Amino acid sequence: MNARELAEIADQLVAAYDGSSSLTPITAARPGFDVADAYAVLAEIEARRCREGWHPVGRKIGFTNRTIWPRYGVYEPMWARIWAHTVHHASEGRASLPIASFVRPRLEPEVVFKLRGPVPLTDDARVVLRSVEWIAAGFEVVQSHFIDWKFKAPDCTAAFGLHAALVVGTPSPVTDANRDLIAATLPTFAATLARDQVIVERGIGANVLDSPALALGHLARIVAAQPRAPALTANEIVTTGTLTDAWPIARGETWTSDYGALGLDGIELRIE
Repeated sequence: MNARELAEIADQLVAAYDGSSSLTPITAARPGFDVADAYAVLAEIEARRCREGWHPVGRKIGFTNRTIWPRYGVYEPMWARIWAHTVHHASEGRASLPIASFVRPRLEPEVVFKLRGPVPLTDDARVVLRSVEWIAAGFEVVQSHFIDWKFKAPDCTAAFGLHAALVVGTPSPVTDANRDLIAATLPTFAATLARDQVIVERGIGANVLDSPALALGHLARIVAAQPRAPALTANEIVTTGTLTDAWPIARGETWTSDYGALGLDGIELRIE
């Protein structure tokens, strides 16, 4: 796909984001649009946003949870930037988030890392975690400009990776003393998601590419293989993908999470 076509797609997606509007999937009108094209569009959008003054602070990884791949018809992970104004930090485990500007928003409980340096290209979770400064609970709010959440992998990749917002819980340091225990617990811990004090779903760490730490390693490999993608660096925040399905949210609801044996403080999020 040529540069003019990619710019036109970027125009459509930016207009949909800024106008909180809906789109027909790009792949419906352009069957040749593929994942490589999608990352080219995303790079164009991110360059525009940086020129507008947006400040990137990390990445989100999407579709790392293999259990939901058949539900959405997307069978591979993808990534996108997260931004200073889309990342929110819970105070004493509590936060509120207005969602009026989001399109078909859904909530995902995730594991969030802050990097202390570059992520090594390895499948050893303990080695991956050497690049991590802290770990925290997170709620990513995702949105779909595509009606009924119907799209293909190139569509959702180009559409900002579906990212709307990220709420980060209380950080817990990753140290030489606890790193091996965290690596061992990440695949097996159970996360509980509740809406208005009623449990809606439980998920385990292994849902996320066998471990959130391995999802981080996967991101490092994807980025290394993409010539236009900036390498992962110190101080980036990375959210590693949903531990459960993505749940529709509405104003007035309160969502909470519990991370069980992982020992992280969960989040209480009021939707406004």
